[in-house]
This record gives sequence, C-alpha cells and structure tokens, in this order.
Amino acid sequence: MKAEIFKILLVLAVVFGPVIASACEIDFEIVENKKEFYQKGDVIIVNVKVVFTHRQCPEGIDATKFSYDGLKVLGATRWNETLPNTYERKFKIEITENKKGNLVFGAARSCDKDGGSGSISFKVS
Repeated sequence: MKAEIFKILLVLAVVFGPVIASACEIDFEIVENKKEFYQKGDVIIVNVKVVFTHRQCPEGIDATKFSYDGLKVLGATRWNETLPNTYERKFKIEITENKKGNLVFGAARSCDKDGGSGSISFKVS
C-alpha cells in the first residue's frame, strides 16, 4: 500500500513539478520558390515565426536580430502577432553568392530569459 502511494506521489511530482522554460522558439519556412538547389539570382519568400515561450519577454519583437551571408534582403513585412506571444514576418531574399554549399539566413534574440535562435540554409549548386 505504501509503495503504491509513493508511486502515485512520484508521478504527480513529475507531472506537476517545476517546469523548465525554454528559450524563444524561432522557426523558418520557405513559402515561395522552394527547391532543392538554388542559384545566384533566385528570389525566395521566407516566413519567420517567433514564439515567446516566456510570455512576457522584456525585449520586444523588434529586438530580433537577423544575419545573412551570400544573401540579400530585398524587403520584409512588419511583424504580425498571429496568436498571443506568436509573431510572424515574411522576408523576400535573393541569392547573391554563386559559391557551392549552404547559405544561411538566421535570427537571434537575447534577453535575461535565455533568448533564442534559429536559421534556415539554402543549398547552392
């Protein structure tokens, strides 16, 4: 009987115990001109989605920093809050490098709650 109660308490402690919060989630999705290999001059539309997993982030969505090499940002929409604490933005990107390999478009957030980062790569043939 005591062993059963202990097992039940252990399960409850695991299920309802402290939750470790993860960093912001940053996801990328190609929404236009998706293909396996890209070449110089190709234009791609990428949707960037940021989810604040800490709910009240001290850094606003505009504090998100983007990095890219071998790519040129031709334009971007404003951030749009699609759900509570979920923001999306589209980027129009041009491949400007002709070197073989992967070109990376990335995003990073930093704050006192771990921040977050994400990226997408484009294979160039």
